[in-house]
Amino acid sequence: MRVAVIGTGYVGLVAGTCFADAGHTVYCVDNDPTKIEGLKKGVLPIYEPGLDVLVERSVKEGRLFFTTSTPDAVKESEIVFLAVGTPPNEDGTSNLQYLRAASEEVGAAMEAAKTGHRIVVNKSTVPIGSHKTVAGWIAAKTSQPVDVVSNPEFLKEGDALDDFLKPERVVIGTHKKEIYEKMVELYAPFVRQGNPIIWMDPISAEITKYACNSFLATRISFMNELSHLCDATGGDVEAIRKGMATDSRIGKHFLYAGAGYGGSCFPKDVQALLHTGRNLNVDLSIIDAAEEANARQKQVLVKKVKAHFGSDLKGKTFAVLGVAFKPNTDDIREAPALTIMEELLKAGAKVRTFDPVAMEHGKKILEDRVTWTESMYDAADGADAMLLVTEWNEFKNPDLDKLGKKLKGRVIFDGRNIYDPKVMKAKGFTYFGIGRGNANLG
Repeated sequence: MRVAVIGTGYVGLVAGTCFADAGHTVYCVDNDPTKIEGLKKGVLPIYEPGLDVLVERSVKEGRLFFTTSTPDAVKESEIVFLAVGTPPNEDGTSNLQYLRAASEEVGAAMEAAKTGHRIVVNKSTVPIGSHKTVAGWIAAKTSQPVDVVSNPEFLKEGDALDDFLKPERVVIGTHKKEIYEKMVELYAPFVRQGNPIIWMDPISAEITKYACNSFLATRISFMNELSHLCDATGGDVEAIRKGMATDSRIGKHFLYAGAGYGGSCFPKDVQALLHTGRNLNVDLSIIDAAEEANARQKQVLVKKVKAHFGSDLKGKTFAVLGVAFKPNTDDIREAPALTIMEELLKAGAKVRTFDPVAMEHGKKILEDRVTWTESMYDAADGADAMLLVTEWNEFKNPDLDKLGKKLKGRVIFDGRNIYDPKVMKAKGFTYFGIGRGNANLG
């Protein structure tokens, strides 16, 4: 099949590349000429393990093309994916200016080329009811027939290729059987092991995206709140997690306490769903509580630091490991590390930091207010304590003897509970985890 993907951000580039890898001919469109020229040369605008290999292969084999021309891509394609950004506004609503511009460009391209029928797929995370809005924007620019499908993405940054190439499920939101069958044909290469392609109405498909992310965010916030109870009573949230995970009704995923969630999906989707609820006078108090708990959780490590060192941190230096919101990505949107470093700076501390791939993005926000280093050991050099915020693999098994010599104070605040408190204590470190109860007593 011939496919156009409008937008070469995280979702668009992954989707377009994976469709091309499966044998479809794909035209990826972006209005940034510099980005397109870079992609043609194999320079990717995002970090995602393995994506560069698939891009290079599909371009070389003539299945993946990059262009700034929406008219050319729409003219050549049967199905057009909209994968542009819908960033949050300050009130939690989605900013739809890029989606509207892309929709109108598609409509104008259809009209100019007299393309006949096109399927336009909402791949962007969009407010509930957006399939109608997009259809209206397109219809205002063309008399050519169009069907708008809701096809939410469920990609985890760092695991996006596996998520797309071997999806647990594909959700197709359309009222028409023939459109659903066309989408099944497109996705058939990815579900050969029998994972379902679920047909539902467009509204339900749009809600499904928000429901999944809000539920997972609620699980994280639930565990984070339990961690506070553990700190107060001496319980160990890691032991509790293991006890819960063996219950088949609960399962093991998203039960880890930590420094809070971030990224492009959970915060944005939770806020958007809450805004929709408020507009419709629907009380979403559980989801609201999860959002509030997450905002508090981003302050937990700093509170532990102040409880140990005092509220005035002038003269203190802290090593912060991790800038990205999670490992295997350079995404720093809503990253807990940013909040933590800002709070340390506000209290008068100096901050030294390291992240394997996300520091260039971090520099755009924190600039020279923190010291950017070359490794975890460089960050720890002369620091009074180390704060582990992002659980990159290279942080999980450090040389503790070397680390202890680098740190001026052998104090570690483990924001992801990746270290064994007993090992840390045996090596002479004062250790503070999240909800580790008595294990937090240095």
